[in-house]
Amino acid sequence: MMSLQTKVLEKINSLPRFNFLHLPTPLEFLPNLTEKFKGPKIYVKRDDLSGRGFGGNKSRKLEFIIADAIKKGHDSLLTWGSLQSNWCFQAALASSRLGLKPLLLLFYQDKKPEDEGNLLLDRLLEAEIRFYQAPSGKVVTRDLASSIIEKLWPEFKSRNLNPYVVSVGGSIPFGSMDTPLGAISYILAFYEAWQQSQSFGIDFTHIVHATGSGATQAGLLLGSKIFSPQTKVIGISVSDEKTSFAQEVRMIVEATTRALSLELDIKDDEIIVLDDYLEGGYGTLSGRVIDVIKLLLQKEGIVLDPVYTAKAMVGLIDLIVHGYFQPQDKILFFHTGGTPALFAYGKQLLFQGNSLVQGK
Repeated sequence: MMSLQTKVLEKINSLPRFNFLHLPTPLEFLPNLTEKFKGPKIYVKRDDLSGRGFGGNKSRKLEFIIADAIKKGHDSLLTWGSLQSNWCFQAALASSRLGLKPLLLLFYQDKKPEDEGNLLLDRLLEAEIRFYQAPSGKVVTRDLASSIIEKLWPEFKSRNLNPYVVSVGGSIPFGSMDTPLGAISYILAFYEAWQQSQSFGIDFTHIVHATGSGATQAGLLLGSKIFSPQTKVIGISVSDEKTSFAQEVRMIVEATTRALSLELDIKDDEIIVLDDYLEGGYGTLSGRVIDVIKLLLQKEGIVLDPVYTAKAMVGLIDLIVHGYFQPQDKILFFHTGGTPALFAYGKQLLFQGNSLVQGK
């Protein structure tokens, strides 16, 4: 009888996919960070090195999403995100390389858009961009994006455009994407990391990552259930409170199990979302975020972004300091990328942070 692992891999590998990334991404031990906090051993999965335009977790998703768009006969791709959305840049990059016109709805909060960070890269790609104002400190809702897309649709049709519409992060089946391709790609990412860990003789007790739209967490959680049930997946929310966000992750998990014909029982307490490290809200800097960016750069030569990965690392370090983990635990930090956004926060990053990384 075919094993569950083989069945899942065969099902995923039957889906349309472009292989344009540099995989597998490295998995590395962080000796200086481990020594500094004198807790469990800390490793990092370098999905920021996935290749193509600074890399990042969104690229894995787009290998499936762009293939789906082309298979369905679309000539353009329409999505949305924040002003410094790494998802939007990666979506525009993949679309452009494979012959689709990138159409982006970018939402800013407090200031007029400046051409820096990911937005600079969007401009260099010559993506078609529409700007809108968004609620401060929050991720733009699908309802708001849907209402704007509905108004724009007649214009696109009048221009003979046939956009493939996909939600922020490629997370929820929405618009033209009727399969949870983002989460499916992260089942494969977990499998990749699990294979690497086995070759190193490591069994990870925990995976910690930034969670913003839900697909990465859903995929990693399902991957753990399939390949390494003892590994707990911890999502550090960058925008929303944990109760509602956990429901979003569950919705993606259930859509993914249906799509792959899986019979897996995911209990509520297995969907671990922590909202203690929002640090003022989505896209907002804090002293702790600045400190941890400096720490990882100085101690390990790793660049974090201020919107996602730095907040997740703030959470990981705080959990270690407060005894959440056991000394014998082995933690894998999934670096989900987003590096270009760092360069849009230069002035804010250059003031002194506070106390998180001082070992206090």
